[in-house]
Amino acid sequence: MARAVDYFMEGFGCCQSVVAAFSDLYGIDEEQAKRIGAGFGGGVGRLRMMCGAVSGIVILVGLDCGQTDGDDRDGKSACYQVVQQLLARSEAENGSLICAEILGLKGHEKAQSSYIASPRTAEYYKKRPCAAKVESAARIFADYLKAKNQ
Repeated sequence: MARAVDYFMEGFGCCQSVVAAFSDLYGIDEEQAKRIGAGFGGGVGRLRMMCGAVSGIVILVGLDCGQTDGDDRDGKSACYQVVQQLLARSEAENGSLICAEILGLKGHEKAQSSYIASPRTAEYYKKRPCAAKVESAARIFADYLKAKNQ
């Protein structure tokens, strides 16, 4: 969990941070993990849709239990079940799965979202809840792994 927050504090996006923190478990190096998660920042391409930290959970569940046979409907359903369970936990802990809602953005603020990434300054980190959301997502996934392996 601390590793995910450290990545975020180094300037990586929420999704990148969560995926990179667990990448070694799935034979993916940090650079690849950061590339996989790069487009999910800012609520998917800074559109303020699904939270990047939550998107990281979805990617990790796919790596952990995603089906690899297109005809494996049971495997696909099992993966969807895990995604829904972990995202329900995230929503309960964080109040929403939507980036704009988590950030408290309203109508015009959300509409003015652009593709330009915000500079990472002390003020940015102070006013954003993102580090806590990254920690939450990493903890939720770590708890899933722990329960699965018991």
